[in-house]
Amino acid sequence: MKANPSTVNIVTMGCSKNTVDSEKLSGILAANNWKVFFDDENSSHNAVIINTCGFINDAKRESIDMILKFAEEKKRGKTGKLYVMGCLSQRYGKELKSEIPEVEGYFGVTDWEGIASALGIKYKKEYTEERIVSTPSHYAYLKISEGCSRTCSFCIIPEIRGRHVSAPMDELVQEAQLLADKGVKELILIAQDLTYYGVDLHKKPLLANLVQKISEIQGIEWIRLHYAFPSLFPSNILEVMRENPSVCRYIDMPLQHCSDGVLKKMRRGTGQANITSLINKIRKEVPGVAVRTTLLVGHPGESEKEFEQLKQFVRDMKFDRLGVFTYSHEENTLSGENYPDTVPPEEKERRANEIMSIQQQISQSLNAQKTGKTFRVIIDREESDHYAGRTEFDSPEVDPEVIIKKPGKLVPGNFYYVKIDSASEFDLYGSVINEDL
Repeated sequence: MKANPSTVNIVTMGCSKNTVDSEKLSGILAANNWKVFFDDENSSHNAVIINTCGFINDAKRESIDMILKFAEEKKRGKTGKLYVMGCLSQRYGKELKSEIPEVEGYFGVTDWEGIASALGIKYKKEYTEERIVSTPSHYAYLKISEGCSRTCSFCIIPEIRGRHVSAPMDELVQEAQLLADKGVKELILIAQDLTYYGVDLHKKPLLANLVQKISEIQGIEWIRLHYAFPSLFPSNILEVMRENPSVCRYIDMPLQHCSDGVLKKMRRGTGQANITSLINKIRKEVPGVAVRTTLLVGHPGESEKEFEQLKQFVRDMKFDRLGVFTYSHEENTLSGENYPDTVPPEEKERRANEIMSIQQQISQSLNAQKTGKTFRVIIDREESDHYAGRTEFDSPEVDPEVIIKKPGKLVPGNFYYVKIDSASEFDLYGSVINEDL
């Protein structure tokens, strides 16, 4: 391998917030004349940087497996220096260094300066602003804050990433403008907690103000909201969503549970009555809005009765999109330290499967209602026999797609009006009516 690396492979594990971190790192590397690859498994590189996830056990195992994979490739001379960053190394850096010494350096979640020093390159904060988008060029994630000030008992994120820190609004608007200049048409706003944006800086939530400013940027046609917290939800964002055509009628709000007893143990700061009232308010004030949520099953003390209550809640609320994960007993969390992990792993899996079985029926019914209707669709990619796109009600990678059969020539990144011909619980199938001009 060359003494001075010229190509680097950034491998990103975990959530979209890690994706943004990797992209910001790519800006630093590119400013130093390195050629950056993302998640490249086919070529050897002078350096590999793995951005890890350390949220739950499954994610930790996947990150460790990825480190071991590249450590083995390094031993066989297939790749150069190996570095690890992100949540896992922030949390377990000392242990990882002892167990996997093949790695040249372990760094925290955004230790840009440390990584730059290890690589022998220059670091300037402004380099991160010229991030290389690793997603398809027409959409990108915009991380509006770092950390979290909530005290959910099952969550390790505040310990890993610290308390909530909002990015200054002018910096975010500037970043959004830079992304628009690069051809980004859809911005997906992300954070550990979108709804807290601005509170730490100005003593009041400013998410609606931020979204309004970004919507004024020419070229940004869709703005999507991910990871809103149900407690202290800023209702003024609903007016912006309803009245501003650039703001997708879509909101991702992880609720975790509905049982008052479980929510209290989780320290979520809300209860079923308030959650139900909020979801009904969102649907009333923004007609046609798609609500996505995430649920957690198997939390310590979750009884069969409380689980049945959750199942009925899912049936009653009929969420447009729903994901579920099983509780992971984490050290240094309130649940991990104060409650025994009473629900066996196989029972957690059974509960998760039951929830998803209910949701599949709901999704199939809701998708079937779209048959015969026409939607504005953005094309994400071309496959051998079809194109895949999304409506404003679907986020990339996690939600259903609109499948459009060939022949016909569509351009990824462009919008088209598509009539839905049929539907399944997973996807919609349609035909192009005309291109959106």
